[in-house]
Amino acid sequence: MSHYLYLGLAIIFEVVGTIALRLTDGFSKAIPSTIVVIAYALSFYFLSFTLKTIPVAIAYALWSGIGIILIVLLGWKFLGQALDTPALVGLGFILVGVVVINLFSKSVVH
Repeated sequence: MSHYLYLGLAIIFEVVGTIALRLTDGFSKAIPSTIVVIAYALSFYFLSFTLKTIPVAIAYALWSGIGIILIVLLGWKFLGQALDTPALVGLGFILVGVVVINLFSKSVVH
């Protein structure tokens, strides 16, 4: 189960890095820029451990899919970004894809 812990940490750091990226103002602000670099480095570091047990295609699909959902929700909740019906439908498809991969794919180590 440690592969899911590593994947979870990779996702969390990717989300932190992406949210901080919005705050860098084109990498002109030092603190958010530093957070981006460190968060992405940690994200890839933990993702590399995940790839020891989960195929890259599956790990990347989960990492990016869950990351997208979290970033959109955080952007909506804390950054005032709007979600219209097509955006919600698209997020629903991503969520269904993540669930299908986890429940039915024989490529994922359980």
